Amino acid sequence: MFNAGVLTASDAASRGLREDTSGREIREALTHEGFRVVLQEVVPDDRAAIADRLRLWSGQVDLVLTTGGTGFGPRDVTPEATLEVLDRHAPGLAELMRSETVKITPMAALSRAVAGTRGACLIVNLPGSPRAVRECLVVLLPLLPHALETMRGPVDRHPTGPDAGATS
Repeated sequence: MFNAGVLTASDAASRGLREDTSGREIREALTHEGFRVVLQEVVPDDRAAIADRLRLWSGQVDLVLTTGGTGFGPRDVTPEATLEVLDRHAPGLAELMRSETVKITPMAALSRAVAGTRGACLIVNLPGSPRAVRECLVVLLPLLPHALETMRGPVDRHPTGPDAGATS
C-alpha cells in the first residue's frame, strides 16, 4: 500500500469561501484504488506555501497529487512551485494527461501541470476543477502503482500491452 497526500492550491478554499471538491475527488479516487491518503490540506495560491508543503510532504509519503493553480491566471503558480522542489522531471505523465483529456475538452491544452520526483516521492499536478481532476485521474491512476514500485527499487516485471498498468 502506498501513502499519499492531496494538496489543494486555492485562495478561495483556503479562506473557507468555497468547498474543496477537487481535493475530495482525488482523495476518494486514491482510496478506491487502495492508496492510503494520510495528508490533505488546502493552501493559498502562493508559490512559497506550495513549495514548502511539497518539500515537507515528500519526505512523508510516496505520492503527492496537487489540484489547482495550473492555468494561466496571475495567481496560478503550482507548476512553478513544483518545479522548484523536483529532483527529476517526469514530463510523460503531464503530457499524457493533456493529450488524452484534450480529446474531451480543448481547454485541457491550457494546463501547465508538471510531474516529477523529489527523493522517493512522486509529485503530480492536476487541474483545479473536479471534472478535469476526474478526467486526468482516469489516465493517471493505472500508471501510479508501477511508477511507485519502480521508485522503490528494481522491479522484476514490467507491464506491457493494452492492459499495462491496470489494477485488479
